[in-house]
Amino acid sequence: MAELLLELLSEEIPARMQSRAAADLKRLVTVALEGSRLGFESAECYVTPRRLTLVVDGLPHAQPDITEERKGPRVGAPEKAIEGFLRSAGLEAIEQCEVREIKGNAFHFATTAKRGEATAAVLPGLILGAMDALSWPKSMRWGAGERRWVRPLHGIAAVFAGEVLAGRWDEGANDLEFVYQTRGHRFLAAGPIAFTDFADYRAKLRRAYVMLDPAERREVIEAGASALAAAEGLALQEDEALLDEVAGLVEWPVPLLGRIDDAYMGLPAEVLSTVMRAHQRYFALIDGEGRLAPRFVVVANIAAADGGAAIVAGNERVLRARLADAQFFWDQDRRNSLASRTPALKNVVFHAKLGTLDEKVDRIQALAADLGAAIPGADRDRIRSAARLAKADLITEMVGEFPELQGVMGRYYALRDGEHADVAQAIAEHYSPLGPNDSCPTAPVSVAVALADKIDTLVGFFAIGQRPTGSKDPYALRRAALGVIRLVLENGLRLRLGPVFRASGHLYAETAADSKGEPLADGLLEFFADRLKVHLHERGVRHDLVSAVFALGGEDDLVRLLARVEALAAFIGSEDGANLLVAYNRAANIVAIEEKKDAAPYDGAPNPALFEAAEERALARALSDAVDRCGPLLEEEDFAGVMGAVAALRRPVDAFFDTVTVNCEDPALRENRLKLLSRIPATLGEVADFSKIEG
Repeated sequence: MAELLLELLSEEIPARMQSRAAADLKRLVTVALEGSRLGFESAECYVTPRRLTLVVDGLPHAQPDITEERKGPRVGAPEKAIEGFLRSAGLEAIEQCEVREIKGNAFHFATTAKRGEATAAVLPGLILGAMDALSWPKSMRWGAGERRWVRPLHGIAAVFAGEVLAGRWDEGANDLEFVYQTRGHRFLAAGPIAFTDFADYRAKLRRAYVMLDPAERREVIEAGASALAAAEGLALQEDEALLDEVAGLVEWPVPLLGRIDDAYMGLPAEVLSTVMRAHQRYFALIDGEGRLAPRFVVVANIAAADGGAAIVAGNERVLRARLADAQFFWDQDRRNSLASRTPALKNVVFHAKLGTLDEKVDRIQALAADLGAAIPGADRDRIRSAARLAKADLITEMVGEFPELQGVMGRYYALRDGEHADVAQAIAEHYSPLGPNDSCPTAPVSVAVALADKIDTLVGFFAIGQRPTGSKDPYALRRAALGVIRLVLENGLRLRLGPVFRASGHLYAETAADSKGEPLADGLLEFFADRLKVHLHERGVRHDLVSAVFALGGEDDLVRLLARVEALAAFIGSEDGANLLVAYNRAANIVAIEEKKDAAPYDGAPNPALFEAAEERALARALSDAVDRCGPLLEEEDFAGVMGAVAALRRPVDAFFDTVTVNCEDPALRENRLKLLSRIPATLGEVADFSKIEG
């Protein structure tokens, strides 16, 4: 068994592309190995800003020999057919074939032994094929070459069993031959580094100031930054995404501590964090009370002789300039009230077919005010004020420079203008929740405006036929729908979405139905059903149970729907529920088969006078009692009680199937029993569509 080591050395790979590229390279190469009959024991891929490295261990030195069989024409077939078969099989005479009998007919069979190629001969083409198949979000051509890569390639190291493979990336002036050497850190190590295997490669790169494993670089950054913070009596502000990104920017991480000028500590903490994080990739530090401290951590990609003093000074100078700009924007924005900026929204297009941001604000204001009636504690006037001001900070200098601060800056400006705290909070929170890990607003005014904003977006884009398709969702409508679901469920809002969608649709001047002509509310409810399945699946709720309740139609109260789903899940998980599901399927299948055979429906009411067996009468009574009990319980939303009423059917149903012959010889009796049997799925259908339930 032998080892393959592949390194693709290039200019800096963007951090956001690194992990996917490593996973794709590993997948492409390992799939190609398996397709070439080359098994292996393990495969690992590593990535730094300048290199993709794949090591595959446990490879054989050659492909296994195989025997191929090929079925030919019948014995006695025309000469031309025989000659063509021999030619395709690489044989010279028909005597080299054997004759086998298949279903009374004799056929020629050619059996050829194919010797496996040396692995070293197979790998170069396999590697180049994987490189060509590797897809980048953005790629480029350089020099005179036609092949594309994320950044210009500088070297392809390909070593198998200690020997360099014979291969090349043949691109004219960009010609790169496979080598057995690499390069270390761009500034800290000079000259090429030769190696023989992965252990040698990794050790020599370490001595050349390259940490190959991104997980190790991440640990070094986190530990070093935390130690620097602790020495100042501070703590590192949690930021997992930034840790991952910075680990993809450096090959030899060296955390250093910098200082923020006191003159800028009066800026909002979110402004300071955004400037440091989004623009400079600095880590913010916080004190014991969770307040932003006048310190930051920058991660250098070099171990400097002066201990990093010059690096820190340079980064402090850059940060000072950035914060000076932010201070200017902050001062300028506060010269005018937030309300005075709202007329400028008429000059900002939300979407060419959906009008301006000013028109969107009008719709949000009207819808949010109506939604407030369903939100306990929501003040209508504050809702209207918050909705009117929600988008105004998009006109400010600060948000123009730092779009990440939309909503956040609106809150600061609203408080400065003397707006109520509920209004300011709603402005800050109306974009939330942005994702599954984002906090969900709970303040009544915030909930109303956040719901109205998302529903208006969904209704508008559905109205003009811009539904998400496949993996494409350019307007983040799936995220908006999940936001609505979370706002409703986590706040326990008794809100019927159908009427809300229709009301929102009527706020648009021209359209209240989507481009396919389907009612807008129905199309959105179908979309929400799919999003709800995704959301509930993360909570361990089965998607088929959601479908079973949604299939009843008319259920657009998400809180009530979830209660029904949870009650149904508990019922199906019980012994009575599992057995009744089996009985449902059995009854539905029997009725369906007989209706198809007889070309007649059996959905009418059975005639009690034709009941012969006590079990028939008992089942009929039980079905009638279940219907009578379920109606009031459903009205009271006692879904556990509904399931209890349905569970009472289990014994009479079991007894019916044990003792009664449905397809008896008497036609009238058979028809009556089929009608009785059809009442089982009809009765259970009052609770949920059991045909949607798996198992």
